[in-house]
Amino acid sequence: MLGILGGMGPSATADFFTKLVALTPARRDQEHVPLLLSCLPQTPDRSAAILGNGPSPLPCLLLGLRRLVDAGALAVVVPCNSSHHWFDELQAASPAPILHIADAAIAALPADPRPVALLATRGALHSGFYQRKLEARGRPWWRPDPGGEQDAVDRAIAAIKRGDPTAAGEAMREVWRHCAAAGVGAAIMACTEIPLAAEHAPAPAFAAIDTNLELARCALAHALDRGWNRPDGTPCA
Repeated sequence: MLGILGGMGPSATADFFTKLVALTPARRDQEHVPLLLSCLPQTPDRSAAILGNGPSPLPCLLLGLRRLVDAGALAVVVPCNSSHHWFDELQAASPAPILHIADAAIAALPADPRPVALLATRGALHSGFYQRKLEARGRPWWRPDPGGEQDAVDRAIAAIKRGDPTAAGEAMREVWRHCAAAGVGAAIMACTEIPLAAEHAPAPAFAAIDTNLELARCALAHALDRGWNRPDGTPCA
């Protein structure tokens, strides 16, 4: 059974669930993957905590994780990029494997020598886990300038969180212009609100990696390899 540690934010969690269901090669209800969802939207802001401007979300993350594992989750996903700043602490507390969203996203990158744009919260960028993983694979990266270009990314994320798709789309048009001017070969939408914002703007000329979609692919492969979607399973026992 797959556990989803969500609520960060609720729209991104719902988007992950929708994509997982859409990807599943099922012909009837019983062929879908059994899931457990812990949705804790009151988890303190992850980006603010990383930047030293707010309380740590780790106690809430551990609480949600413990609920999932105690209820029978055999693998866990966290459809929030910034939360992966605490990945090591979460994995140390969990007997179930936690699938890393950055690993899933980076595996989907096209083979292109040009830099990879990292579009994320200021906290996730400050954490540096994406940068370290890309450098370990020999991939150059680019991030928006924090003094100006990053503002458009911030606006896109905030617009989705407050339910304003029009403003989100306008901000993403600006984000894509900055990426194109930087000559990137691909962009990782390394905040799970960004793919939702990108739905309201024209697609860029380069690959844009949806981290929620790639995490859903990774989670589904993990579940199908273990036969969790078998109709003869007994998740209700």
